Amino acid sequence: MGFLTTHVLDTAHGCPGNAIRVQLFRFRDNRRELLNEMITNADGRTDSAILPESEFLVGKYELVFAVGDYFKAKGVELADPAFIDDVSIHFGIADEGSHYHVPLLVSPYSYSTYRGS
Repeated sequence: MGFLTTHVLDTAHGCPGNAIRVQLFRFRDNRRELLNEMITNADGRTDSAILPESEFLVGKYELVFAVGDYFKAKGVELADPAFIDDVSIHFGIADEGSHYHVPLLVSPYSYSTYRGS
C-alpha cells in the first residue's frame, strides 16, 4: 500500500514553513470530503503521513495550505487581500502501491510544487 506525505519550504526566508495548517480533501461523487488536517512541524513537514496506508486510494485529491496566515504570523506585510492566501493543489493518485510526496515551495508572491520522492 502507498501513502501521502507533504512538506512546505518558505523560499522567501530560506527555511522550512513551520506551523502551517494543511488540509487534505478527496473528491468522490462530485463532493469534496475533508480527510485530514494537520499542522507542519519545525521541519515544515507533518509529523506523520497526511494520508496513511489504511486510507490510501486511487482518486482525485486536494491539499490546501494556509500560507497567508503563516506569512502574517512571521510579520510579513501583505496586501489586503493577500496575493497568495490559501494554496490549493489538485492532484491525482493513480497507483495504490506508491509513495506520493507533494511538497510546496512558497513565498508571498509565488509557489510551485512537484511530485517528490
